[in-house]
Amino acid sequence: MSTTPWPEPPPISPARKWAITFTVMIVAFMQILDTSVTNVILPHLQGSLSAGLDEASWVITSYLAANAVVIPATGWLAGLFGRKRFFLICATVFVVSSFLSGAAPDLSTLVVARIFQGLGGGPIIPLSQAILWEIFPFHQRGLAMAVWGVGFILGPILGPTVGGYLADEWSWRWIFYINLPVGILGFLMASAFLFDPPYLRRAARIDWWGLGLMIAGFGCLQLVLDRGEREDWFASPTIVALSIFAVASLIGFLIRELTTSDPILDLSLFTDRNFATGVTLIAIVGFGMFSGMLLVAVFTQKLLGYDAWTSGLVLAPGGLGNIFSLFASGMVTRVDQRLMLAFGCLLNAVSLYMMTSLTLGMDYWALALPRFIQGFAVGFIFVPLSTMTLATIRRDSLVNATAIYGMMRNVGGSIGIAAVTTLLAQRSQYHQATLVGHVTVWDAGTHERLTRWASHFVTQGSDAFTAERQAMAMLYRETVTQAQLLAYADDFWMLAVMFTAMPLLLPFMRRVRLAPKSTPGAQPVTPSPAPARAMEEGAV
Repeated sequence: MSTTPWPEPPPISPARKWAITFTVMIVAFMQILDTSVTNVILPHLQGSLSAGLDEASWVITSYLAANAVVIPATGWLAGLFGRKRFFLICATVFVVSSFLSGAAPDLSTLVVARIFQGLGGGPIIPLSQAILWEIFPFHQRGLAMAVWGVGFILGPILGPTVGGYLADEWSWRWIFYINLPVGILGFLMASAFLFDPPYLRRAARIDWWGLGLMIAGFGCLQLVLDRGEREDWFASPTIVALSIFAVASLIGFLIRELTTSDPILDLSLFTDRNFATGVTLIAIVGFGMFSGMLLVAVFTQKLLGYDAWTSGLVLAPGGLGNIFSLFASGMVTRVDQRLMLAFGCLLNAVSLYMMTSLTLGMDYWALALPRFIQGFAVGFIFVPLSTMTLATIRRDSLVNATAIYGMMRNVGGSIGIAAVTTLLAQRSQYHQATLVGHVTVWDAGTHERLTRWASHFVTQGSDAFTAERQAMAMLYRETVTQAQLLAYADDFWMLAVMFTAMPLLLPFMRRVRLAPKSTPGAQPVTPSPAPARAMEEGAV
């Protein structure tokens, strides 16, 4: 079947539309940049604040947990405060907490500041998507979302690069201070250009039970996903307790939301087939995108010895490829969006397949080409997927819908990162055990390698006994490195297969078409209030 989108928004001048687009893009870019920038400053935090790696990692965990808690409540909070006021509150909280993060005298203060930064930054992405979806007519939404998506893609690319440079050349505190001018500019522009739509529903009352269950469930789930690998998953009593609490809280939250008259999260949207399938797909996309970028960053730094700046440059071609794919965004209303999405998924699978041929001697361009192809594929994934998922949602439900959409993308990304890091550790152990089984003194290749290393250390001034021990240590190091290399290839294989299989879900979605133009004298059609069933037309 084919579905037409909800009626077009009231006219807004083109200048104001693009001013709003630029406003929400720079604020969203600031939030996305801060999500990834802290990964490269953990060693600096350890030295500056006298903290261990496990303690310093709470700087990242606290931000992600706060994001996970607040994003599902975005629609409800926008109704409670008003969308424009809530956007300004979020920007203000984010900027103030950024300053407090930079000025933090100790780790505890920094973690608390990061919690508030996560609470302020979390709703910005779903609010931005809902605003753009509302102000642009259907035939322009693809271009608007693609332009906004440039900031979304560039954030994780520039984060490690900018963060590494500032931490090395100045101080880790400057990765937070750089938010201040950007945030103030975004606040002033949002004050001037944003507005509250007349149909925005105000929250009738506060559902305290739903709010408490939501905070407990999503917060604990994020902690489990973020710290599971570090704590050896369910071998840890802490992870077991958090998992039980998360599952029980989320089940209670779902029951509460389905039975209360004023839910925080409107789950009735899942009766829309396009929305339900699209949310499932964005979770899978988030799984693959976030985990794939992490694998590239860790591989280049741990096995190839790149610094944070160079590792960021490896990710940069993805943003360039995405810019090229912007030219295809205009097709999203003219062709079957499912075909565009299938093409993007398969092209992304090709780029991931290219990464399965990893070697320790590969140069920059061997890494940059798959990243460019992946970035090009992203334009054929996010734009048609958001179009099919959100096009038939009622305007007064858009903020709630984009909150669920963003939440599932983040949950998928968190699960993806947890899955690939766990698989990486397990497959490294498996390959190491396999390789060690073939490394024996009776093996000609092993004997030749040991002899070569021993000769090298003898020429460096070591005696024969010491040189032999050093040769054994180097052979062991090479074995461990090769095992890790094979484990990275296994992870990329898994992601390639996943994106190859994604098009199998596309038949569950309907193509979205432009609403047919009414003929002169024809009676106007009033759309049904039920989203996703508005104005069905013909079979595809």
